[in-house]
This record gives sequence, structure tokens and C-alpha cells, in this order.
Amino acid sequence: MTPKLPVVSGEDLIRALEKFGYARARQKGSHVRLYHLTDPQRTPVTVPLHAEIAFGTLKRILRDTRVTVEELISVL
Repeated sequence: MTPKLPVVSGEDLIRALEKFGYARARQKGSHVRLYHLTDPQRTPVTVPLHAEIAFGTLKRILRDTRVTVEELISVL
């Protein structure tokens, strides 16, 4: 059984993704674009800098970055 998605802010999610090898590429307004440093085959993702990221958005970001909910929770 998969654990429930945590409620995270945009900054918290960016810090977590940086631990998985992602880096900030650019920012436009309240959206930050991240890319993977060592694996260019991984999909770049855009993270909104909101107080709480919507569950659907978080689910899509995790799927695109190939990070599981368990891995995300362990680095938060």
C-alpha cells in the first residue's frame, strides 16, 4: 500500500528534488524549472512556488522525476 501524499510547499519540494540530483535552471514568476544534473534523459520539471502544492501537481512531478512517495517522505 502506498503512503499518502504529504502536503508540501514549493520550496520544500525543490529542496527535496535537489537531494535527488535536480538543480534550478531558471525561474519565471512563481514557477521554477528544474533539470537533472547527471541524467539528461530525465524529464525537466516545473515546480510552482506555492504554500501548498496541489496533490495532482505533486503526483505528476513525482512521476516525471521517477521519485516515489516513500523516497520523498524520507528526505523531507
